[in-house]
Amino acid sequence: MIREARNTDALTLSQLIVLAMGELAPKFVNGRDESEAGSLFELFAGKTGNQYSYENALVYEDETGICGMILGYDGAKLATLREPFLQHIKTTYNFEQPVEDETEPGEYYIDCLSVFPGHQGKGIGKKLIKAFIEYAADKGYFTTGLLVSKNNPGAKSMYTSLDFKVVDERLFVGDMYEHLQYKIKPEA
Repeated sequence: MIREARNTDALTLSQLIVLAMGELAPKFVNGRDESEAGSLFELFAGKTGNQYSYENALVYEDETGICGMILGYDGAKLATLREPFLQHIKTTYNFEQPVEDETEPGEYYIDCLSVFPGHQGKGIGKKLIKAFIEYAADKGYFTTGLLVSKNNPGAKSMYTSLDFKVVDERLFVGDMYEHLQYKIKPEA
């Protein structure tokens, strides 16, 4: 079942965010270990008004618990949603690296998609993406977008199988990513 995340899901959301980010997550804690990154994302997943908030996440849950999540938001709100996170990592971890904009106004942006390894290969990621697209359409958006690492052809293949198209490439925290978009068809 897919549902909106709750603040009580913060620990699980943080684990899935770190899993989705891979090598990117420790960069935000200035190269410290994954557990430190997990604590950072747990803090923000449990709060409101930021890009990693439970407010922006849908989770897939079965009888064993949460298996995966998708997290996203209005690209026009990126600066506002990102500000508390950037201030915290600058103050707490002395993080000074530039963080480029990964989205833009007019795009409902998928920041993170992640499924725990024991649940991968069951179509959960695709179900979450479809639910997110429907959620974006219900909010009146016509475009959903995301970044995918050039080193992750499996993820890119999944997105393109769902009709996401490469629109450009973007530098993000020192690495190149492909920017993909899905055009939501307006109801006739």
